[in-house]
Amino acid sequence: MTLSVNTNSNAMTALQYLNSTQAQMSTTQTAISTGMKVASAKDDGATYAIAQNMRGNVAAYSSVTDSLSRGMSAVDTAMSAGQSISDLLVQMKAKALSASDSSIDTASRQALNNDFTALRDQITTITKNAVFNGFNLVDGSTTSITALASTDGSRRITVASQKMSLSGSIVTVKSTGTISTAAKASTMIATVQASLTNVGAALAKLSAGSKKYSIQMDFASKLSDTLTSGIGNLVDANMAQESAKLTSLQTKQQLGVQALSIANQAPQTILSLFQ
Repeated sequence: MTLSVNTNSNAMTALQYLNSTQAQMSTTQTAISTGMKVASAKDDGATYAIAQNMRGNVAAYSSVTDSLSRGMSAVDTAMSAGQSISDLLVQMKAKALSASDSSIDTASRQALNNDFTALRDQITTITKNAVFNGFNLVDGSTTSITALASTDGSRRITVASQKMSLSGSIVTVKSTGTISTAAKASTMIATVQASLTNVGAALAKLSAGSKKYSIQMDFASKLSDTLTSGIGNLVDANMAQESAKLTSLQTKQQLGVQALSIANQAPQTILSLFQ
């Protein structure tokens, strides 16, 4: 080995290894601090790009879930209105049946008619107030409601509205319908019964639409969870491994410092040659 005061190969080698150890320690400390082995593109560009694409999908699924939730709430509001209308029709049928009895007096029939018209008008109140997020699926103001079903917006789920206003194709009771006479009451029984059947069918359609939204929401939630787990597998640090690595690097660092110190002392031996 050549003794030189100008070139200290051992010191340069020791310094290279010490610098390498320092760089590894910095990476490990960052992983421990952030909990991520790939916190930026600098750590691993390819993995970071894949993780970012997956994060974009997770964020998109959040928007899909929100859209589906709004759609389902609008449909559920319509269903609640439909159920209330169905209950009113049940009461109206009972009033019509009682008023069709020719044995009751005029005052009793008028009282029944007053109750009937109050129930009838309540249907209008319900249909006008069955609004969620600006959508009313039972008053005829909109034909359907559509919600997102995919992260690229290409697929959507649409649920048709069910107009349950008076004088319609579902609730066939006229807005001016009464049971003021026995004949009108007898006719009204069949009309109310037909409306009851129609409302039941409309509720079944709304229920099917609500289930479509619910099923898609569950699916989107599971996909989002799967993607989130996949992102974790790509970028999350294994803290047990990082802890063990840090201990190892700290030991290597101490040994590197000692090796560099020893290498730096080598030129001092040259002085003894000139004593």
